[in-house]
Amino acid sequence: MNNMTFYGKSVLFLGAHPDDIELGCGALLADIVGQTELYCMTFSDNKKNPDLQHLLDEHYVSMRSLGLRDDQIEVGSFETRRFPDFRQEILEKMLQLKRQLKPQIVFVHTAQDIHQDHVTLTQEALRAFRGITVLGYDVLRSSYGFFPHFLVEVTEAGVNKKIEALSKYTTYAERYYFSEEVLRSTAIRHGALAERPFAEGFDIIRIVGSFEPAA
Repeated sequence: MNNMTFYGKSVLFLGAHPDDIELGCGALLADIVGQTELYCMTFSDNKKNPDLQHLLDEHYVSMRSLGLRDDQIEVGSFETRRFPDFRQEILEKMLQLKRQLKPQIVFVHTAQDIHQDHVTLTQEALRAFRGITVLGYDVLRSSYGFFPHFLVEVTEAGVNKKIEALSKYTTYAERYYFSEEVLRSTAIRHGALAERPFAEGFDIIRIVGSFEPAA
């Protein structure tokens, strides 16, 4: 079987909170790190929650275990659950990233997500990255009605790296969607939809492309 191949010289991953990017795209990140220019921006450090004081450190350890360097990781200080109050500031940050990085593909939360921070991030990404491909990833706990219409084959090694990365979040060790069984079974299910061993699934928020005849 032939895959549709896609490539971006600069790829931007956006998440509302520490763990979002890894949950939605961890295997893909592990597979493509070192092959293209990557940047991951998480908009909230969750520091105002006294129960999450170690989360930021866990996030950096998690992302490093996927192969990212610290200069490819940025975490903002927008207050969790109040993103709708800071739409303009979030938009301005995205526009700054657009100018600096010139991304060709942007990954953000699925449009089917109901968390107010996730929804705001996706809506502002649509405004900020006009003319750019935007794909939506799933965070299991807060997505309703999500179905992946864009399936990206990932390697078993990438899936294992994703599981390892999320194991760094000791703060969330008891949450069901961090369990190895759930993470692996999700990759297998998306793989089954793609008729591949493993895949990560995304919804198509915007695709911008050109058709080129085979050489």
